[in-house]
Amino acid sequence: MTDHKQFRAIRGTRDILPPNSSLWNWFERTAREVFESFSFREMRTPIFEQTDLFARAVGADTDIVGKEMFTFADPSVLSDPKFLAGWTKLKELAIAQDHGLGNISEETRQNILQQARLWTLGAHNSIRAALEEAVGNFVSLRPEATASVVRAYIEHGMHALPGNQKLYYVGPMFRRERPQKGRYRQFYQIGAEVLGPSDAPGIDAEVIEMLLVLFNRVGLTRTTLHVNSIGCKECRPKYVELLREELRKVNDRLGADSQRRIETNPLRVLDSKLPEEQEIIATLPRISDHLCDACREHFAKLKDELNLRGIAYQENWRLVRGLDYYTRTTFEVTAEGLGSQNAVCGGGRYDGLVELLGGPPTKGIGFAIGTDRAILSIQEGGNLPKLPGLDVFVARMGATSYPAAVKIARKLRDAGFAVELPAEEMKFKKSLGLADKLGARYALIIGEDEVTSGTFTLKRLADSEQKKLTESELLIHLESERKGEALGRYA
Repeated sequence: MTDHKQFRAIRGTRDILPPNSSLWNWFERTAREVFESFSFREMRTPIFEQTDLFARAVGADTDIVGKEMFTFADPSVLSDPKFLAGWTKLKELAIAQDHGLGNISEETRQNILQQARLWTLGAHNSIRAALEEAVGNFVSLRPEATASVVRAYIEHGMHALPGNQKLYYVGPMFRRERPQKGRYRQFYQIGAEVLGPSDAPGIDAEVIEMLLVLFNRVGLTRTTLHVNSIGCKECRPKYVELLREELRKVNDRLGADSQRRIETNPLRVLDSKLPEEQEIIATLPRISDHLCDACREHFAKLKDELNLRGIAYQENWRLVRGLDYYTRTTFEVTAEGLGSQNAVCGGGRYDGLVELLGGPPTKGIGFAIGTDRAILSIQEGGNLPKLPGLDVFVARMGATSYPAAVKIARKLRDAGFAVELPAEEMKFKKSLGLADKLGARYALIIGEDEVTSGTFTLKRLADSEQKKLTESELLIHLESERKGEALGRYA
């Protein structure tokens, strides 16, 4: 007896099946409609990029780059003698410097590649250059999309286009983090970016307004907007050093992650969720007390702009975001029903990122919505929309009814209705039973009598009401019902 292996989705991934896929399509379609009403246009970028793009943009010391990226190389380099020699040299140095890389298993060269690459992101430039010469370019599945959008903006000379470039994207991202409620290793984001010459606070406010218009339209109403300013290249470094000094004083009372971040990225300590660290964090210096005059004025004008638009918000001095490229405005939207990991969207300003990646001086701001978590919050809130379903099930009887059934099914589909036409003839009672199970709104009955008279019998399954209609009357009736339902939804 053959033992067949049962394949399952890889841990941290999942299948999105009907009818949930209809909910996803509706959410993404609504986002496109809202964004385009604000004059944003869609951009589609590859799902993998050079690893250095993310290391530079996101930050080599971030958890995303250091722990979570899916990174790989062209398989042809795995047996390259230059690579093997370079890796041996790197291992010897790592052992000498007590980095512990000598204990990494060599069961697979792919795993070695991953560990070597991540280590060299923070290694001496000459070592890194030697390894890259041996192995060529490493690539990573995108853990976020802003870096990709900025790379495309630079590569295609979009800075030469008139005005600000208002762009949005929809698609999957990848991170090797611990799967939990609403978080997956392949997850989905909908985001928007504004790139151009201006950093006017009104741009920040309009981006936030657009985001909240979308959430209101999809029924995601139990939300809170948090805003903050984390300063600029003039005032932020001074605050970061002050924060580092204060954190060193309480180093022994912090967890391992926070202790590591004191030297690499002290702002991230403010984002800690560990209960035992909350009292300590509450006593730390606040960046709002250390902003330069320009940043303080920018933040004040942003709040004026939000008030002008009637947008409620909470100032949150601990909102620093997890990526290195943020500057000045940061914001986050949290939703009820998601537990402690309740953020459904985060964003902010990143005025120096384009220059960091080799482009001209450019201002930028954007956000990313966690689609998985936003939809989970909508489902748990009970504000589900009426999603498209099966409009008409064609129940035909008798050999002569088939040509008429095929013809009317095509006309109904051309008119925008969802139609199910069984390929095989079924008994009348079984046809109606299947129509009901499929959730059809109507059964269109075509028998020999209907063929002879040139009419159709339309049965509404919700209340069993029946009407005999000609082809033109049928189309008019169904269109009238559809318009009535649409009006009811938006009344």
